[in-house]
Formats: sequence, C-alpha cells, structure tokens
Amino acid sequence: MYGIDIRRHALGLLGEGLSLNSVSRQTGISRSALRAWQDRIDPLPRLNQAAPCSGPADPVAYAYLLGLYLGDGCISGHPRGGHHLRIACADAWPGLIEQCRVAVLAVRPTDKVYVLQRPGCVAVTAYGRHWTCLFPQHGPGRKHERRIVLEGWQQEIVEAHPWEFVRGLIHSDGCRSDNRTTRIVAGVRRDYVYPRYFFTNRSSDITGLLTTTLDRLGVEWKRANACNVSIARRASVALMDAHVGPKH
Repeated sequence: MYGIDIRRHALGLLGEGLSLNSVSRQTGISRSALRAWQDRIDPLPRLNQAAPCSGPADPVAYAYLLGLYLGDGCISGHPRGGHHLRIACADAWPGLIEQCRVAVLAVRPTDKVYVLQRPGCVAVTAYGRHWTCLFPQHGPGRKHERRIVLEGWQQEIVEAHPWEFVRGLIHSDGCRSDNRTTRIVAGVRRDYVYPRYFFTNRSSDITGLLTTTLDRLGVEWKRANACNVSIARRASVALMDAHVGPKH
C-alpha cells in the first residue's frame, strides 16, 4: 500500500521529533503502520498476490458497500499483512449499522466482521487480504484531497445496481429531512414543509459519481453549494423514497 519512499519520509518526520499523532494526521498513515515501520521499513510480501482476488461475492451488496465506503470508509494495513476495512456508522442509526454489517459479510463471506464502539459511533470492521483489491480507491490522505475514480469493473457493478450505490452514498453522507419555508399567498403568510434528500461530501469526484448516477435514474437534483447536493422535486423525492428511504 505504501512505497519505500513514503515510509522513509514518514520515518524522517518521526526522526525530526514529531509525534506519531502529528505524522499520522499529516500523512494519513495509521499510527500502527508507523510503529511497525520503526521495526521494519521494507514492505512485507503482499499476501493477496498469492491468492488473486476473485471480486465481490455479492455484486448487489458490493454496490451498497461501495457507497458506504466512499462516504465513511477507510482501509488500513496490518503489521502482519492483510488489511482492515472500517465503515463508521452513527449510533443513532442501528438499522444502518446492521445493514452495513450484512453487506460486508455478503461481499466477503469468509472474513470476520465485528463492531467496535467509538464515541458517538461504531466502526463496522472486517479483516482480510482482499480489501485493497475490492476498494482500489484506498490510499494515503483524505479522499477529497486525491482523485477518486472507479475501475471499469466497479463501474459495471454500479451501472447494473445503481439504486444500491445511491443508497450507500445517502446512508453514509446523506439524509432525508424536512425543509421548511415561508411564502406570502394573497397577502397571507403561509408555512410550508416538504421532504428532501441531502448529500454532503467535500470530494467533487464522489459527488460527481452520485449526480451522474442520479441522472441515469431520472432523479432531478441541484447543487446547494460546492459540497452539497439537494433533491427536492416531488417526483424525485418519491423515487428516492421508493428505492433509498431514510436512515433508521
């Protein structure tokens, strides 16, 4: 996952007196990896090369999990080989936590999945040797600071199961909420409440993946600003309700 030059640069920062936390924040590299490199800088053999990845076991579940990963997921290496996939889910949505856990199991039935409690959220976590194959968008640093482009086989899955992909994105970085507005009708002030879907992500690539898929599905959307996509047209909200629905 990390070349020798990146490892030397990170260790050089530690050698200058920076703490593990500081170097981790600056480079996007986990503290566990930094500690491991202090004992061995050379990369370990990639175990998943010995057993080539055959792809996701369940493409439908993968389309949903891909959306969750692009929103709230990350992959980190393990000092002894393999990788951890982690999807952060808020405590407020127990149904979402369970859907995420089921999707991870469906994509990789042989990998163990467990839920780790964190302040205000849980991390649905799975250890395995193929997560970097299944999510080639992984890499150092934040997603919005680097290009996010789907591989051809991922695009084929998204095109075959677009609603699952949209549902994963909305369930990670989106919501269904009530929008309130006031209008003057015949001199009388009236309050209106209507539902809408909202998606917020700082990566223009990820928001672009969402809006391109929405266009294919006939869902009308607008950009509230550079980071926010709004779906408020009645017919489009009805489509989203039928295929996505609110988090629970």
